[in-house]
Amino acid sequence: MARPDKKEGGKKDSGSKKKGKHTQKKWKAYTVTADSVKRNRKSCPKCGEGVYLAQHKDRQSCGKCGYTEFAKKE
Repeated sequence: MARPDKKEGGKKDSGSKKKGKHTQKKWKAYTVTADSVKRNRKSCPKCGEGVYLAQHKDRQSCGKCGYTEFAKKE
């Protein structure tokens, strides 16, 4: 008996897959000088080093745990 989630021939219908451009620009995350490497973005205080906060116009947020810091209004 055929399973209802499969088409005839035993293959699932995969649909169309999106092919997008890479959105991460890792070269903007660091500043390299002759003797040191500096991180430009702040690390998440909950997740630790290596997980950076995303920069938005009114806040910084972690994509892994959801930690958010709002910018102070001037």
